[in-house]
Amino acid sequence: MQNQRNLILAIVLSAIVLIGWTFLAEKFLPPSNPPATKIVDGKVVPLPKPEAMPDSSATIRDRALVLRETPRVAIKTPRLEGSINLKGARIDDLVLLDHRETIAKNSPPVRLLSPGGTPDAYFAGFGWTADNLAVPTSDTQWTADGTLLTPEKPVTLRWDNGQGQRFAMRFAIDANYLFTITQTVENVGPRPLGVRPFGLVSRVGVSKDPSSWTMHTGPIGTFDGATDYSVSFKDLDKAGAAGERFQTTGGWIGFGDKYWQTALVPQQNLAVDAGFRAGEGQRYQADIAQPTQNVPAHGTATNVQRFFAGAKEVAVLDAYEAQGITKLDRAVDWGWFVWFEKPIFYLLDWLFRHVGNFGVAIILLTCIVRALLFPVAQRQFASMASMRKVQPKMKALQDRHKDDKPRLQQEMLKLYQTEKVNPLAGCLPIFIQMPIFIALYKVLMLSIEMRHQPFALWIRDLSSPDPLTPVNLFGMLPFDPPGFLHLGVLAILLGVTMWLQFRLNPPAGDPAQQQVMAIMPWMMMLFFAPLAAGLQLYYVANNLLSLAQQQYLYARTPGLKESMSAQAAGK
Repeated sequence: MQNQRNLILAIVLSAIVLIGWTFLAEKFLPPSNPPATKIVDGKVVPLPKPEAMPDSSATIRDRALVLRETPRVAIKTPRLEGSINLKGARIDDLVLLDHRETIAKNSPPVRLLSPGGTPDAYFAGFGWTADNLAVPTSDTQWTADGTLLTPEKPVTLRWDNGQGQRFAMRFAIDANYLFTITQTVENVGPRPLGVRPFGLVSRVGVSKDPSSWTMHTGPIGTFDGATDYSVSFKDLDKAGAAGERFQTTGGWIGFGDKYWQTALVPQQNLAVDAGFRAGEGQRYQADIAQPTQNVPAHGTATNVQRFFAGAKEVAVLDAYEAQGITKLDRAVDWGWFVWFEKPIFYLLDWLFRHVGNFGVAIILLTCIVRALLFPVAQRQFASMASMRKVQPKMKALQDRHKDDKPRLQQEMLKLYQTEKVNPLAGCLPIFIQMPIFIALYKVLMLSIEMRHQPFALWIRDLSSPDPLTPVNLFGMLPFDPPGFLHLGVLAILLGVTMWLQFRLNPPAGDPAQQQVMAIMPWMMMLFFAPLAAGLQLYYVANNLLSLAQQQYLYARTPGLKESMSAQAAGK
């Protein structure tokens, strides 16, 4: 009867954990990318990009048609392609040439910016505000001194208000993702003027990458040297036009997705007013208003601001930070352990560049981490062995002083001192390892460097779940199992290797604990099934190395496992 009760308790607890994990994972853990491939009749087939959701609040038109309606300056760099709209001087057409929507050979490049009135509208604009002065607006038609913007050839846009003021914006771009906009006002009139330069980024719709406790997407910026991840699209919906405002010296502001980022960057020594706001139809805006500039009669005033639009590649963000953009590297939500995560990323990236396969790099990183942690694991194992050796004496003390708790504690402390055993020594290695495992999790889930990287055989994208599953007979049945029911081969290997690990350990003394430990590997298999294949690969490799390590440590301590098993069985 007791064993049946323990079994029922174990099953109930397992069910609670499984359901609870599903809820918590959706809220706190960043999901993997959508599946990049599926198995059809035993073959790996790339999946097409999901269609963009239409904006029901306004008429959505074909992007190609909208791009043809207005004169434009083409943008062409080794990594970017697009155009500047001469109506309103907007950067509203930009694709990232080094990143594709899917892994299919004919997949188009990732589109970051798109004109207003088209699917996923997203653009940047620059201008001035002023009192009692005609300034350029979103409908202003600018003239350009060139038709092509390249890293070697800037382009200047000009507009004359016909009242004695001439406005100019010089656009320059580097070889990566940074635009530099130099705004100039020439006042040929008889009286001084005051103008206030601004920049804005506008987008329609929230990020397609859900924001979670471990990965922020949406409104983001660095204000007075601290990166702020606290503002969400929901917050902006509640605040409306009032929005969220920040007074800051330097920094940057924009919108971030899992892999992509836009950011307005003022001069880093200027005190500016920055903020976010929301409009109808899920329209969101990030903007920066710079200090008012006085333009003397027959004089000029110039302002420089920059605009980042591209992929959150760690090396590129680090380089821009080194050039003076405060904490642009924090566009990647590294979290609390950034001081530890970035070195792990640098090592993983170095391994990848040398071996040429991201999956092999993950395995090599796992080997390095396990080697570094071997002394810690050895200490944990030694502590466990010491505690097991004094277990009979502890049991005798518990039986002798079961009705006298203070005396029992005193006798237990004497026993620990006599036997030179520290009951907390086994916990310390766990606390040391936790930041490492959290860091590895974040690196593998957030780094764009793993996106669309193949490993071997059927694994064509390590940032997506393993597509090969026996649930649909490896693609022979015409359906895709949902969520954690999509048990890929890597997830199954993870469960099997964890089960083998537990088999090597001596059984727990309590029957309920034994039942929980028996179910745990298969629960972990379900937990990891929807996560990125790269993360699953890491844990499979880690489990295999742990098995080898356990075998080695048991071999160095003959008879320990048998004595521990005997104690657990009450012999």
